[in-house]
Amino acid sequence: MNNKKQNNEDIKTKINLLSKSFGFDVCKITKPEIPNKVQKKFQKFLKNKLYGEMDWLKKTEYRRKSPINLWPEAKSAIVLGLNYGPKDNPLLKNKKNDLGNISVYANGEDYHKVFKGKLKRFASKLFPILNKDKLLDLKVFVDTAPLLEKPLAQLAGLGWQGKHTNLVSKEFGSWLFLGVILLNKEVPVDFPENDHCGSCKACLDICPTEAFIAPYEIDPRKCISYLTIEYSGKISEVFMEKMGNRIYGCDDCLAICPWNKFAKLSSEIKFYEIDKEFSLDILLSLDEFSFKKKFAKSPIKRIGRERFIRNCCIAAGNSKNKIYKKQLKYLLDNEKSEIILYAANWANNRLV
Repeated sequence: MNNKKQNNEDIKTKINLLSKSFGFDVCKITKPEIPNKVQKKFQKFLKNKLYGEMDWLKKTEYRRKSPINLWPEAKSAIVLGLNYGPKDNPLLKNKKNDLGNISVYANGEDYHKVFKGKLKRFASKLFPILNKDKLLDLKVFVDTAPLLEKPLAQLAGLGWQGKHTNLVSKEFGSWLFLGVILLNKEVPVDFPENDHCGSCKACLDICPTEAFIAPYEIDPRKCISYLTIEYSGKISEVFMEKMGNRIYGCDDCLAICPWNKFAKLSSEIKFYEIDKEFSLDILLSLDEFSFKKKFAKSPIKRIGRERFIRNCCIAAGNSKNKIYKKQLKYLLDNEKSEIILYAANWANNRLV
């Protein structure tokens, strides 16, 4: 092995070891390039206006199509994964009508803040490894940036985009948060991951609202995660009945994946449940102040009380439990939000 190749391998080893010291579960490197077929698929998604109220996807189209459009100096992308694997199968919660069913990723503290804090500290320690010419520059991204993280993660070898369009890992199943560091320096890359879905279509079949147009294609406007989190209006009755007790996101297509047999419990304690119960009875009673206090450290805070209580009303209507009629009646008599009133009225009429 020549000296240059040996030095390159040493750099990769050092970066990997450093990532482990900050608690990252996987760290791989790729070129900051998005394949043409992925770009064309994204353009088709936008052309068909499947993004619904997520209009920022359209507004950031140019930058989102390529990391180089986002930062022209980028020459390498370090992609890191943080395991948020749950203790129990999330599908078990679907049957608990007394609970507000919250997606695994939002059960604990806001992962954006947890991940970005780790990522920034990790990035600061890259300079002694990579900055030998004193010209190293880098940018740190976690989810909210106009970046197609999942295709980059597949190119880097963290996993592959399954038929449900989310990342699947041989080692961590469905449960990886992703972060990216773009560098203005070339670093040895890892091999991309192949698709290992095979003939399985469990994720497509389990979707409560039939949101998948085809394998690897989703209409977010029908997705419960979109409806409960991103959508700000009155949810159609067609979807309300199918939402069950899901009040923030939906894990069905993730949780059913057979690759989860290799998943591991997250080692990050901040991702563990803030509230073990998320009792629907308590959630329905949250006013503005108590909502903000309860979810101060949670990503749930972002959607605001109006959408959240709307979702809770729908879960109450699907519970078949008349105990919630008292709270629904209180909302109908005192609430000013038309969105909440619409959901509360639908739910109240269901509990006869």
